[in-house]
Amino acid sequence: MQKNRLKIAIQKSGRLSKESLELLKNLGIKVHIQEQNLVAFASNFNIDILRLRDDDIPALVFDGMVDLGIVGENVLKEHELERKALGLSADFELLKKLDFGYCRLSLALPNSFEYNGLKSFENLRIATSYPYILKDFMQKNNIPYKTCSLKGSVELAPKMNLADAICDLVSSGATLEANSLKEIESIFESKACLIKRKSSLSEENELLLEKLMLRIDGVMQARESKYIMLHSPKNKIDEIISLLPGVETPTILPLAHSDDKVVLHMVSKENLFWETMEKLKEVGASSILVLPIEKMLK
Repeated sequence: MQKNRLKIAIQKSGRLSKESLELLKNLGIKVHIQEQNLVAFASNFNIDILRLRDDDIPALVFDGMVDLGIVGENVLKEHELERKALGLSADFELLKKLDFGYCRLSLALPNSFEYNGLKSFENLRIATSYPYILKDFMQKNNIPYKTCSLKGSVELAPKMNLADAICDLVSSGATLEANSLKEIESIFESKACLIKRKSSLSEENELLLEKLMLRIDGVMQARESKYIMLHSPKNKIDEIISLLPGVETPTILPLAHSDDKVVLHMVSKENLFWETMEKLKEVGASSILVLPIEKMLK
């Protein structure tokens, strides 16, 4: 790796890996990934992609060993709190919260446990892979407890009599249900984020980062937007626009062979559901097309 290339760390495997690579692809970064290699080189930018364990990414950014990292907020927060507890530097710059990797860190109890508010956790032993986030939450709520730190299979701790409760990542809740546990309280919401080392980049890499950030904005705007085309009665244009949340000023075009209708082209920042399309139909819209947007720049 050359020193003047922008170094970006992503998760090698796990829940953020695939979507991180997809984001790089959507940004126009051409990189060939070989599964056995931990470093890949972009062919069209001065960018190196480092494929690492998610737990290693925050520290490498904190210490300025890599320039950028894509990591879950849960992992980032845990390592930030750990470093600060140890009196070590945990400096970084949060550039962007991304639109993937959603999950939550939650407290859970056995189904048989009678829950009566957060005070029910007083003096319980709680198994978790996130002891620092858990400690931060419990201290803020003045709840004394005992910790059982585990690196995996946290949901098995109550069955194995290792703990009374757990604090673990939850997506659908199926794993909790399969282990006779119930989610009680979400203590930390998380999604993927892009972070940068605190020390400054070279002028060349700062310009490259600006270009990437502009493209990230475009990719994320495109994902949450739809391109809509429809025919509208001239006297219903304002009513139709009001049914489309986040819509930008539409393009209005004449409709051939019709004096009382026009064609509307517009971008809506909200996903369009069948209910909205049916309402559009009710007020007179016709030939409604809703199309995904691949890329978008303003």
